[in-house]
Amino acid sequence: MAYDFDLYVIGAGSGGVRAARFAAGFGAKVAVAESRYLGGTCVNVGCVPKKLLVYGAHFAEDFEQSRGFGWSLDEADFDWATLIANKDHEINRLNGIYRNLLVNSGVTLHEGHAKLLDPHTVEVNGQRFTAKTILVATGGWPQIPEIPGREHAISSNEAFFLKALPKRVLVVGGGYIAVEFAGIFHGLGAETTLLYRGELFLRGFDGSVRKHLQEELTRRGMDLQFNADIERIDKQADGSLNVTLKDGRQLQADCVFYATGRRPMLDNLGLENTRVTFDNKGFVEVDELYQTAEPSILAIGDVIGRVQLTPVALAEGMAVARRLFKPEQYRPVDYNLIPTAVFSLPNIGTVGLTEEQAREAGHEVQLFESRFRPMKLTLTECQERTLMKLVVDARTDKVLGCHMVGPEAGEIVQGLAIALKAGATKRDFDETVGVHPTAAEEFVTMRTPVAG
Repeated sequence: MAYDFDLYVIGAGSGGVRAARFAAGFGAKVAVAESRYLGGTCVNVGCVPKKLLVYGAHFAEDFEQSRGFGWSLDEADFDWATLIANKDHEINRLNGIYRNLLVNSGVTLHEGHAKLLDPHTVEVNGQRFTAKTILVATGGWPQIPEIPGREHAISSNEAFFLKALPKRVLVVGGGYIAVEFAGIFHGLGAETTLLYRGELFLRGFDGSVRKHLQEELTRRGMDLQFNADIERIDKQADGSLNVTLKDGRQLQADCVFYATGRRPMLDNLGLENTRVTFDNKGFVEVDELYQTAEPSILAIGDVIGRVQLTPVALAEGMAVARRLFKPEQYRPVDYNLIPTAVFSLPNIGTVGLTEEQAREAGHEVQLFESRFRPMKLTLTECQERTLMKLVVDARTDKVLGCHMVGPEAGEIVQGLAIALKAGATKRDFDETVGVHPTAAEEFVTMRTPVAG
């Protein structure tokens, strides 16, 4: 059968655009459908605008610390509208770049909602197109639990477009999105409370990292409330929100921000017209080749719920393009040793196994840990401390994990990820000459194991 396209991609986010561009570059006839915005979550309501807001929030500390270096500043004045307008301008620029990347690669762009009519047919804006292979890369969507008054809460989607900075913000959740936005609101001057139903936020991260960040956020004056959850939200006559917790306590806020998980964005996609199956959380089920139960349909990125990170979606998109249209270059995605950063204030950077994971895997663990006040702060009154930690296999001397809480943690851990990927041992770290004076050199000067 002759098809209109070799590959039809639904979703112009990171993974979908990468697959489409390279498939077209390999000679395939490719189309992409996008109903919202080019670049997906990351570019529009995720990593990129979030990092810009994190930068904005960090300036308050910079202004304060500059006094110790002889700078005298007038009272700083922050304008939320300026930050958001400049952010919007940058995102619009990036949208244009994504458009050019697709069009200049020879990809046909359909701007509209795509729906599957059968395993090989897609309908967009009333037109039907056939494809030999269809790739679902529609990403995720934030979800707010079904509680009374949920319509008064916002998610990360809306947070980037608030008309004004709320005076009192209640952030609900214990994952990295909750921690990052709590840092943003707090850093920009809002009275911020972080509410989490568990014992301690960032479940799955190294225990030392979680506890250290808790101490730092508390030192900065953020209100952390664990083992707490919301029962209902009531809007008051003055527009403020009265939040009732399940333990009966009541909190007052001007904004309730939920970051309690994301679901796969599969609304009205027509997957019921195919044999595609889902797991118990609603994610599309795929095998190691991203193949669904329907032979002509593949899925990558957040819709498969594997590792929901932009660079992972990019790698998956590349793997699909190569396997389909350039098999001699195909390499499977390696999900081991994926580095990640949390742009909390202070930042977290991590790669490899946590102490807890290493022990559970049966390793005889040696721990190396350092907590210190960064050199930059020695002329200031700021008492912030940086944490660096290495998890080492005592039998093989192999470094299993690197973890950091402190300024530019993500930048530092990216380089360490290469070392771990190459199989570096603790001896390799010890024999590496440090860059002095830097915080990063601490990773190659930790000599004495700590009690674990």
